[in-house]
This record gives sequence, structure tokens and C-alpha cells, in this order.
Amino acid sequence: MMNTEKRRLEVCLSPAIYDKHAHDDNLVVVIDVLRATSSICTAFANGVERIIPVATVEEARSKKEAGYTVASERDGYVLDFADFGNSPFNFTAEKVKGKEIVYSTTNGTRCIHMASHSREVLIGSFLNLSALAEYLIAQDAPVLLFCASWKDRFSLEDTVCAGALAELLLKSGKFDSICDAVTASIDLWSLAKDDLNSYSLKAAQKGRLASKGLDDCMEFCHQIDFTNLIPYYTDGILLAKTIGGSKN
Repeated sequence: MMNTEKRRLEVCLSPAIYDKHAHDDNLVVVIDVLRATSSICTAFANGVERIIPVATVEEARSKKEAGYTVASERDGYVLDFADFGNSPFNFTAEKVKGKEIVYSTTNGTRCIHMASHSREVLIGSFLNLSALAEYLIAQDAPVLLFCASWKDRFSLEDTVCAGALAELLLKSGKFDSICDAVTASIDLWSLAKDDLNSYSLKAAQKGRLASKGLDDCMEFCHQIDFTNLIPYYTDGILLAKTIGGSKN
């Protein structure tokens, strides 16, 4: 008999409170719009074979010394030993197609490891929004949308993205929520969705990136449905599954 019970939907607004939401049966969607999860989605759309996310600078340096290609930054700055940094524009087909890339960022890759106890860890962004919704609706499991935030502080762009996805999930009729963060994220999405690019300029991360000349990816990272690939974490690496047609 088909399970007709609605599934739990929650949003975690910061890694600082992740333990309040952590359940082993969750499907966890890690969201770091500016820029980690957008870059991961772009890398797979451009043919990367696999990505090894590492949480610390030391791990990234060790992988570089072992001969891996490393994309790594902290606070927006490319680390001195890395091959390139964290902009989605770095992950071109010429650089990544068919390759294995080690990846480490300020916020996003840490969250992937934090959630690794879960039923499944997926990588989410505006770029694969509809594919994520389709996949999550088809599963029979509770969902946690995990905002990577900025050094444990609230992040506007991640929360808006969580709201966009939460709205799609609730509209399916398959989910229910008693989580205020879900309500808040959907409310922010409702303010942003008619002109997402303009609304995104309010984000503090826009200013942080602009101060380093790294804000050229803002519009790209807020592009909805660039790809139908969903990166997922398994056995220490990121691979990707295709949902629906063959867009990428």
C-alpha cells in the first residue's frame, strides 16, 4: 500500500544549529548559492567526473601534494597551493571535463561533511532547483534544506533558495512543516522571485565578493534550472544523477 503520510520538511538556517535538525533519515540538501553549491552544479554540468569535498585547508594541501587538481579558497581568496578558486566560472569544461577535482571552501564543503550521517546528502542551488524538487517529491523520506550560511551567520541568498525549493515541495502535497524557518524562507522567496537578480544584490555576500572583484557570478548563480543534474555525496566523493531529460 502506498504511504500517504506527509513527510517532514525543515530548513536549517545555519550550521550553528544543525544539531537541532539532524536526523539520520533526512534527505539533506546543502545550499551555498554564493558560491560552493553553484560551482559544484556547474562542474558536473561541464563534465567533471567526480569531486572530492574536503573540509580543511590541511586536507586540501595534502591532496595537492599527492598530485590532485585542487580548487580551494578561504574568505574568497584562492589558497596559494590551489589550481583555481571557487567561482563557477572556474569550472569550465576545458578545466574539469573527465577529471577528478578536490574542492574545499569556507562554508559549503564543511556542511557536506556535517550532514554525511544522513540518509542522503544532495547539493542544491538555483541552478538545479526543479530537478531537486522532482527528485525529493519522488522519494519517501523527510527533507532538510541546509543553508551553509557565512561562518555560521544567517545568509540571505541561501535562505531565499531554500524558500524557493520549500515552496515547490509543499505545493506537491507530499510534505508538511511546523518549522518557522520554512515559513520565513518562503516569505523571503515571495519577496525575491519577481526580480531575483535585483533582490540578490541585498545579500551581504554580494558586498564581500565585490570587495575582492569576485561578484561577476551573481547573476549566473541566481539562474534557475541551468541543469537537471543533482550532485550527491557518497563514500567521500560527489557524483551526480540526472533527473528528467538531457538538459546537461
